Amino acid sequence: MDITDSGVEQELSWQVPLYEQFHRHPELGLAEHETSAAIAAKLAGWGFDVRHFGGTGVVGVLANGTGPGVLARADMDALPVAEATGAPYASAVPGVMHACGHDMHVVALLGAAKYLAEHQDTWRGTYTALFQPAEETAAGSQAMLDDGLAAGVPRPDVALAQHVMPTEAGTIGTTPGPVLSAGDSIRITIHGRGAHGSMPHKAVDPVVLAASIVLRLQTVVSRETTPGEFAVLTVGSVNAGTTANIIPDRAELLLNLRTYDQAIRSQMIAAIERIVRGECSAAGSPQEPEFEYYDQYPLTSNDAEANARITAAFTRTFGSDAVYRTAPQTASEDFSRIPDAFGIPYVYWIVGSVPPETYRRAVENGTVDTDIPANHSPFFLPAVEPTLRVATRAQAAAALAYLAAQPG
Repeated sequence: MDITDSGVEQELSWQVPLYEQFHRHPELGLAEHETSAAIAAKLAGWGFDVRHFGGTGVVGVLANGTGPGVLARADMDALPVAEATGAPYASAVPGVMHACGHDMHVVALLGAAKYLAEHQDTWRGTYTALFQPAEETAAGSQAMLDDGLAAGVPRPDVALAQHVMPTEAGTIGTTPGPVLSAGDSIRITIHGRGAHGSMPHKAVDPVVLAASIVLRLQTVVSRETTPGEFAVLTVGSVNAGTTANIIPDRAELLLNLRTYDQAIRSQMIAAIERIVRGECSAAGSPQEPEFEYYDQYPLTSNDAEANARITAAFTRTFGSDAVYRTAPQTASEDFSRIPDAFGIPYVYWIVGSVPPETYRRAVENGTVDTDIPANHSPFFLPAVEPTLRVATRAQAAAALAYLAAQPG
């Protein structure tokens, strides 16, 4: 069956105020206490069996006879960003805002959960609505798994997730295979020999060493990966010393990698370590460099068969003009750890959030990258209509593609 516009219109009357409430009161990862409590209360009121994992993580299970299992996930943490949107419901928490749309994800999934709870005559199986903390730090999904998630809920047959992006509102982007990149952050500490700035001959200068490393790292993508293969290496920070006349004894570099292929990822990591060690050796560094890997996000790669099934459901629900094949995004996510822990396929799709006229005008002018705020911008603010309605329908339609007693 398909979920129609009329089937969700009644939901918007409570969804919009709840969305504004969450947006006005954002909470950072693993501290989403008020958000978690509000979600749990809603689910319990609709008859879900509510369970908690990973501190603030919330799961609602709704069993409705014999049938397949669907797990639908929404992330719920905010970012340490000061909001500049000027919205009447802008963040009331200094320095914290929902700059990535997770509040929209939460309310859309709640809307789908309520719809399924109230239309149990149309489907059979088990629906699990999962609200995950701390996506922005890549810690939330693992925290839920470490707290027993995989054994603590019925095993699903498929997992679903979506994300609002700065594309045209009213549209949905799907793709088989990679949809979000793997992401790795690396902290590299290199060691020198400190000395007075007037006596450089007595030093091994880690500032010069860091500069050499940064320049050489630019060749990892340009000269060591096959042209056409996706790979990004960013040196986001170089830090050494505190004053002008002291040569410090160490420097720290922060790197970030994005890849769609595990082999390329491994190749890049090996190249980075080889270059850093080689430059340190050439400079006479008195100590081996140190590598710390953190904020590591797995690749998000959609199962082809499941993606085709969900895409067909979206096409039935929204029409072919609203559904398109998206290019893989260079952002990263930790959602896939959850279905991977169950050993099940998953589908992750993109929901547009920019007013159509605004987006089309920017496309015509070639100013999409400059005129439309991206996720994590202090100006990022999804258009509530039609984004919330479409995101709610998408979650329900995707679930019903598996759960419906007689799919249409």
